[in-house]
Amino acid sequence: MGLTRYTHQGYTSSMNDATKSSCRKRLSRIEGQVRGLARMVEEEILRDHVAHCVEHAIASGNAGEQRKKVAELMDVLARSQR
Repeated sequence: MGLTRYTHQGYTSSMNDATKSSCRKRLSRIEGQVRGLARMVEEEILRDHVAHCVEHAIASGNAGEQRKKVAELMDVLARSQR
């Protein structure tokens, strides 16, 4: 179905190659910027988790809580590397 339902040949078929190329470059740049922002948010979440939760578990002296928080930290690190 796509765009051809609303236009005779779709929007992109009527664009010239220079316009298509320019739009693709801009969209790629935006995509990269969004990925960078997502990475920054993930890093902030990780930093906050370590600063608050893991630090608190270590200070508590509770070995079970320490293991739990370190396991959570490892899960976050594994997810951030995907």
